[in-house]
Amino acid sequence: MWFDVLGVPKTLPISPEGSEMETAFQDGKEEVIQAWYMDDSEEDQRLPHHREPKEFVSLGKLAELGIVSWRLNPDDYENDEDLKKIREARGYSYTDICDVCPEKLPNYEAKLKSFFEEHLHTDEEIRYCLEGSGYFDVRDKNECWIRIAVKKGGMIVLPAGIYHRFTLDTNNYIKAMRLFVGEPVWTPYNRPHDHLPARIDD
Repeated sequence: MWFDVLGVPKTLPISPEGSEMETAFQDGKEEVIQAWYMDDSEEDQRLPHHREPKEFVSLGKLAELGIVSWRLNPDDYENDEDLKKIREARGYSYTDICDVCPEKLPNYEAKLKSFFEEHLHTDEEIRYCLEGSGYFDVRDKNECWIRIAVKKGGMIVLPAGIYHRFTLDTNNYIKAMRLFVGEPVWTPYNRPHDHLPARIDD
């Protein structure tokens, strides 16, 4: 059996305890994950894009959309027992780390533009912010955009089939761990792809 850099087997089955893990490691989560409804402005995508007046969205509302999140210790992620527990319970058997910033990402502007295209995946999208910050935008049930700001220490799971997009904020930097069940699948399906099973089951 193969093991990755964090010592977790690479062929883990999804555990029945995975859903119970959704309520673990919540202390201080509001400090690293916040959400609000977006305005319709065409200004720089890296701006907050609050409505006027501001309309914040609770983490409970995000959970109703199937979005799972935690607060962990990014300064010791290689030895973090809480991260290992989440991965074992939910079957996140593969990880890698990426830096998204002008200095480290080839074709930075083109890549950031592609990340911001509205799309879905047929599997969960799991991201853990180790440094920096960024925005994950998702559609609610009424097709309104919700912007989710994730800072260092925030880990977020977007369910399969949810339309979403990603952008950096004005700090122009995030270092994120990407997690997958099994071998990584990178395929984005740009909207519209409502016929996919992941979307139909959503």
